[in-house]
Amino acid sequence: MRRWILTSPLIVLAVTLAVAASTYGDGSSGTPAVQPAPGCSIATASGPNLGWANPTFTTVGAGPFGVAAARGYAFVANAAGKLDVLADHDSAPHLIHTVPLPGPAGLGMTITQDGRYLVIADGGDGADVVDVAMAEAGDAHAVLGTLRGRSAQGAGGGAIETAVSRDGRYAFVSLEDSAEVAVYNLASAIADHFDKSSYVGAIPTGLAPVGLAVSPNGRWLYSTSEIAGRSTITGRIRRRLTARDGSLSAISVGAAEHHPARSVIATVSAGCSPVRVAVSPSGNQVWVDARESDELLAFSSARLRSHANDPELAIVRVGEAPVGLAVVDGGSRVIVADSNRFDAAGEHAALTLVNIGAALAHRAAIVGTIRAGLFPRDMALEPAGTVLLVSNFGSGTLEAVHVVDHAQESHH
Repeated sequence: MRRWILTSPLIVLAVTLAVAASTYGDGSSGTPAVQPAPGCSIATASGPNLGWANPTFTTVGAGPFGVAAARGYAFVANAAGKLDVLADHDSAPHLIHTVPLPGPAGLGMTITQDGRYLVIADGGDGADVVDVAMAEAGDAHAVLGTLRGRSAQGAGGGAIETAVSRDGRYAFVSLEDSAEVAVYNLASAIADHFDKSSYVGAIPTGLAPVGLAVSPNGRWLYSTSEIAGRSTITGRIRRRLTARDGSLSAISVGAAEHHPARSVIATVSAGCSPVRVAVSPSGNQVWVDARESDELLAFSSARLRSHANDPELAIVRVGEAPVGLAVVDGGSRVIVADSNRFDAAGEHAALTLVNIGAALAHRAAIVGTIRAGLFPRDMALEPAGTVLLVSNFGSGTLEAVHVVDHAQESHH
């Protein structure tokens, strides 16, 4: 069994601290640092194999984590502190350059809306900023600098995922070891060549914050924490909090850019160890995967922000230990990476495709599953929207998956 029972308050506290201290706590450390308490289901679900997805696999550097896509190129950051650049033509990426990163690791990654910069969590207290065009050309000086400032504030690190405001002016970095999301003035850092601190402040979160996503209109930032701060939960909780309940927070981007400590609008319970978050193209739904309860959850963004009693719209049982998450096919489907990061008996890693309409109608929603490598982790949709890139952390590959069934489209 991969799950322990936590009964003593001292044991719960020790385990909670272990999560905060673990390396890349959403899953890269091999042996898990923590297991869920009672109330976190171990049941999983799957569907038929989707042969039309036709996944291809490209070998990249060891421990691929963050992934991003630009027109004709793909980028993969790995835990060894390198950025792989791949030419991505005809959905068959191949490695063309490797750019060393200055930080201890290359983890979660975001590409700015204009496609000019990559912001890569460095596993420490900030993020590296890369010029996309220079990286595509293999320029040795593609790394422009590093967003820093937290060490001077006396706080910890554990930078793991990133997000960027829609106008590209501000960067947000989840600090898994610090129960905070750091805010940096990205535009200012680039303009002054990283000579001055661009650190604005920190958004308070629950313990072990990981997932970040900005709404399509740019007004809201959504953040997941693996362990909720009980005093921060607003609205009705759908079940009593356990030692492993996590949370989802809605954050005002405008407030975060100037007064981050006062920018959290609302926080709700979001299953056991939620690790990624994605927003529908309409901005109406926020999707979260709860790794330790093997669930995909949907929330009403409006009800969440307005402190409504029950913002939760749907719960879908998925595969083992979901991590990566993306909304695809024009917002009609969501795909989840069932990581199986704990090597649970009888389980395997896969990608699960979920029909959003069916999920919101509380009907059977799993369309099917797609073959994956070991420990599929982060995802990025190519600009055309038909191919999804997935980093397989355990097998050292970048996977390219078709997410639109063209045969079905032509049939209808």
